[in-house]
Amino acid sequence: MKKGAGFIALLLFLLLAAGIGWVWWSQQKPGPLRLTRVTFDDLPGWTHNDAAPALAAFRRSCAVLGTGAMGGAGYAGTARDWRGPCDRAAAAKNARRFFEQNFTPFAIGAGGQKTGLFTGYYEPQLRGSRKRHGRYQTPVYGLPPDLIRVDLGLFSPRFHGEHVSGRLAGQKLVPYAPRAVIDQNGLPEAPVLFYGDDPVAIFFLQIQGSGRVMLDGQPMRVAYAGENGQPYTAIGHTLVARGALARSELSLQTIRAWLKAHPEAGRAVMESDKSFVFFRLAPVGDAALGSPGAEGVNLTPLASLAVDPRLHPLGAPFFVASDGPGGLFVAQDIGGAIRGPVRGDVFFGFGNDAERRAGTTKAEGRLFVLLPDAVAARLGPARDFPAP
Repeated sequence: MKKGAGFIALLLFLLLAAGIGWVWWSQQKPGPLRLTRVTFDDLPGWTHNDAAPALAAFRRSCAVLGTGAMGGAGYAGTARDWRGPCDRAAAAKNARRFFEQNFTPFAIGAGGQKTGLFTGYYEPQLRGSRKRHGRYQTPVYGLPPDLIRVDLGLFSPRFHGEHVSGRLAGQKLVPYAPRAVIDQNGLPEAPVLFYGDDPVAIFFLQIQGSGRVMLDGQPMRVAYAGENGQPYTAIGHTLVARGALARSELSLQTIRAWLKAHPEAGRAVMESDKSFVFFRLAPVGDAALGSPGAEGVNLTPLASLAVDPRLHPLGAPFFVASDGPGGLFVAQDIGGAIRGPVRGDVFFGFGNDAERRAGTTKAEGRLFVLLPDAVAARLGPARDFPAP
């Protein structure tokens, strides 16, 4: 009896070890980030690309570049290395020539991976009221006073770009409430900025990270202020796992149509994403631009890109070569789903056309970073950087 029990225990142990080994193998990181020097002639479509919007976006980034390291994996040097290009950007007349004369392009890869996924995001239009009445029932919250965000990069450089959010319970930092709990109980301690007339629209506002609202007849920006720190789950994966939609038909439009057609089940699907975003209201200002991204500057349609901040520096120009949106962008934002060396999210701007284009963008492509010539000279023809 003891021999049989011991054999079963050993068998279970081996099966568990094999399972853990499979999970570890299947979820390995692609390897160290590799930068390989190329020429502008190697960038597909470079000579036909309109670099003017990217130059305007780069000028905005230059306005906030501080001192010290540029961030990311550490390949971009320091803010001092960028002062020369920033100074010359202010007077540049020919955008493409400016980048050619001040930067060197590098192809981005990792462990043999050269291509990755590029998606899109946009700013939705909402209707809201400061008072809860009629169809205006879904609250949009400002930042709760008990929410604490910890920048882990302050404790160790290897955690650059990582943070945790939570609340204090005594002297312990504990997780903040997930979406389902907030939906059920509300947040009495958080300010309500306004009430929306469509819970699905409010959900997509949280996914996009910013938007605009016609608030009692006045247009306002709804800008990102923080999040609860819970993990983000793409509800498209939830719908596919439940057999509600086929993977081949997934888009923002099909997901929203399903949520609208199934309001009861839709709430459970939305609550499968535990992440919850808080906002702040601001004047619209320049209506041609988006709200400020993670870098702190207003986003430029089709010239601003969200990247993985653990790997890439905000403020740097990137060239995207893909079957979808391509061309020159500036890294000015981040996103919960934007992870990996060859991964980007293109900002399409505001309005119905931006929504249509962003909602159907899902393209494979290559990513190149443009670095100041002084930084490129120190890197040499190729360099590996440890994965975070």
